[in-house]
Amino acid sequence: MAILEICTIPAPILKEIARPIETVSPDISELIRDMLETMRHYTRCVGLAAPQVGKGIRLVVMDISVYPKPHPNHGQLILINPVITGRAGSRAGREGCLSVPDFTANVTRAETVTVSYQDATGAKKIIDSQGFEAVALQHEIDHLDGMLFLDRVTSIKTDVFRRKA
Repeated sequence: MAILEICTIPAPILKEIARPIETVSPDISELIRDMLETMRHYTRCVGLAAPQVGKGIRLVVMDISVYPKPHPNHGQLILINPVITGRAGSRAGREGCLSVPDFTANVTRAETVTVSYQDATGAKKIIDSQGFEAVALQHEIDHLDGMLFLDRVTSIKTDVFRRKA
């Protein structure tokens, strides 16, 4: 296992649409392990998408249960080819990202989402998520579509903030 290097803006891969994973090969399984280790290496990191570690594939690892504030959650998630199939409600909140290390921003996202995906074995799954976990899912799936949280702000002038040192 290894801690992978994080791609930061303006790395071109962060703006590319990731390609689907056809099969869960041993290389994909190893990447999942490395991404989980990398995610846990960074304090307060609750999710990581493959493009953030230089891989243009549709893979996300997440675990909001490690976040200091308790939130309803599904624990550790490995999402291969995730797709948001339903959204409801709206909530605004502050977001940050390892790939945008110098800034945070106020972003409006759906309050609840339904996501279909394949797990680490390739089995098809569907989850309903709410609150902070739903926001994290939307944030990470955006990475697979070449979007950063900065692409979702209403006003750069009023909604983006320099991260405190």
